[in-house]
Amino acid sequence: MGGATFWDDPRQAQALIRERNDLAQLVGRWRELARRLDDHRQLWEMAVEEGDESLAPEIEGGIGEIREALQDFQLRIVLSGEHDRKTAILSVHPGAGGTESQDWAQMLLRMYTRWAERRGFKVDAVDPQPGEEAGIKSATLTVAGEYAYGYLKGETGVHRLVRISPFDAARRRHTSFVSVSVIPEVEDVEVVIRDEDLRIDVFRASGPGGQGVNTADSAVRITHLPTGLVVSCQNERSQLRNRETALTILRARLYQLAERQRREELEELTGEKREIAFGNQIRSYTFHPYQLIKDHRTGLEVGNVAAVMDGEIDPFIEAYLLMPQKPA
Repeated sequence: MGGATFWDDPRQAQALIRERNDLAQLVGRWRELARRLDDHRQLWEMAVEEGDESLAPEIEGGIGEIREALQDFQLRIVLSGEHDRKTAILSVHPGAGGTESQDWAQMLLRMYTRWAERRGFKVDAVDPQPGEEAGIKSATLTVAGEYAYGYLKGETGVHRLVRISPFDAARRRHTSFVSVSVIPEVEDVEVVIRDEDLRIDVFRASGPGGQGVNTADSAVRITHLPTGLVVSCQNERSQLRNRETALTILRARLYQLAERQRREELEELTGEKREIAFGNQIRSYTFHPYQLIKDHRTGLEVGNVAAVMDGEIDPFIEAYLLMPQKPA
């Protein structure tokens, strides 16, 4: 930062400053925890030397607090990826099964919304497409908050539900699948989008039942012609705001596509084959004949189904983030 050419590239300079500040916070936090642990060690040694058992509750309570703080600190270290601090763009897409899967998609969307709101994150539904009878055909959420993408990135994959169907008069058990995709918002990354590569359509925003939310053609659909990617946004009354949001999501998806192509080329060169995470079942939610939610990557099982569906998914998120990673 003290170099004469540091500000020649302002964007890179800002990125380095953010990285420096993040590292300074981590080092400061580590020093604070080390000091607290040393204080309790000295207190324990003094209590043992003097045979004073009255200090035991204070020492045990302090160690418990330090243990929790260390787990939070460990998560901060794990969340050190290039995009972990950024806004998350989360999309849900029902699998085959019609109303069953569409209802399951809406349940998952509510689960993630409740989780984000509890953390104080800002949540916006960008383009919800309601189902004919119930649920949603697809939906995209933007979740803005510190480390939103870092926390949610492990949710990408297929989520499986087993339950007695509320839509089946015979009360039979059904299995439904919904795919979840999470990508980071990448406004500060070079992604070239040429005007001539875009087809922009405007239409009237609508809600359940097809009734117009407003009378102006404010909703925007952008098609990226070279890749065929399509992004829609209709949550704002302003056509300009919807266009900006749609472009932001398109930029993120183009970046994700470029990264995926780069990894595939590298795997082809090195002869490595890797399973596509998006096509894997990562978690099962069983409502019947027993209640259990199991993550197939970490092995974590939770029996309080109601709490999880109400947004208490931190145990799954933390177990995935702290899971030993396979060597690259």
